[in-house]
Amino acid sequence: MENFVYEYPTKVLFGKGAAKEHLGKALGAYGPHVMLAYGGGSIRRNGIYDEIMEILRAADKTVTEFCGIMSNPTYTKVQEGAMLVREKKIDLILAVGGGSVIDCCKVVAAQAVLEEDIWDMELVRHRLPMVPPIPMGAVVTASGTGAEMNGGAVITHEEKKIKTGIFAAAPHFAVLDPEYTMSVPFSQVISGAFDTLSHAMETYFGRADRDNVSDDIAEAVMRSTIRNMRFLLQNPGDYTARSNLMWDSAMAENGILKCGRVTDFQAHQIEHQLGAYTDCSHGQGLAVLHPHLYRVMCEKAPEKFARFAANVWGISGEGRTEQELAAAGVEALAEFIVKCGLPVRLRDLRMKEEPEKLLTDSMLREISDSCNLIQTGQAQLTHEELFEILVKSL
Repeated sequence: MENFVYEYPTKVLFGKGAAKEHLGKALGAYGPHVMLAYGGGSIRRNGIYDEIMEILRAADKTVTEFCGIMSNPTYTKVQEGAMLVREKKIDLILAVGGGSVIDCCKVVAAQAVLEEDIWDMELVRHRLPMVPPIPMGAVVTASGTGAEMNGGAVITHEEKKIKTGIFAAAPHFAVLDPEYTMSVPFSQVISGAFDTLSHAMETYFGRADRDNVSDDIAEAVMRSTIRNMRFLLQNPGDYTARSNLMWDSAMAENGILKCGRVTDFQAHQIEHQLGAYTDCSHGQGLAVLHPHLYRVMCEKAPEKFARFAANVWGISGEGRTEQELAAAGVEALAEFIVKCGLPVRLRDLRMKEEPEKLLTDSMLREISDSCNLIQTGQAQLTHEELFEILVKSL
């Protein structure tokens, strides 16, 4: 295994009624001024807003609202939030929502205490912030991204047409109540769960010296995610399945799967740039891209994909060559995506404009050419191969 240092910064408050039971006490560690951050207003309709506000009032907090955080949070929105934090002298940022809200707030927490632009600092000058960020907590209402488990955030810079990761602030605590996901549209629940599966796969298909305990745990997380997605397809209200998926999401991104190994995340790099140009759904974009990417990768790295087929999908290797077993695993993934009702073509994704206007050869070329090429995966691809994958995904 590779050398590593592991430290887990986030206190997890998990289970039914977790906010009512634990949030008030958690708030007591911070000053009186709280910024309540959320997205388009669904938490007002489903009652979560009222529940959280009641807890905040009981804790004698002065609340400043920061709402309207979009599904692919923009750098402009980050700067708006950072200005609000400075103006209101916020002591704690409380992000209530899914990965987009939490990611936006992570960068707000870091930017609010910096005198320079965090994008330029990290992505141009390649320096990390050294000043402690504003404390933040998360109340997860849509699971899948695992954003509440680490300090990384994905932000879209609209002017630069770049969607990428920024290291910002890890939440001090996270409330994970599976019941909060019950009012989320089912397509979003499945999309989020596929994002969890993608995180585990992208870690698993990174380069490793040989089989290791992190891979064994990743296989368990993948099997659990697949199994519980199937349960939800039969019964969308299955609390046990939702609770397992919520913890699968956390496990996929709390660093455990990455201990002692390197990762791949080439599919995420492609989808990030696709999202920067089209504003498509992250999980659905990954569902479209993964089979096409893995068909190329498994030809170059059949050994690991054969293990994936056997240990995750339960496919027998009897009568198959290693290459055939590897390919069977990828096709099992592709068939599962269809059964989940996830999109299988780029043209099926909801975008900011009609796909026919956006998904031209020239735009696909721009997307592929602007993608980061991952050098630590089972197979290293070229920009030309990424372009071909995007074309096949149409």
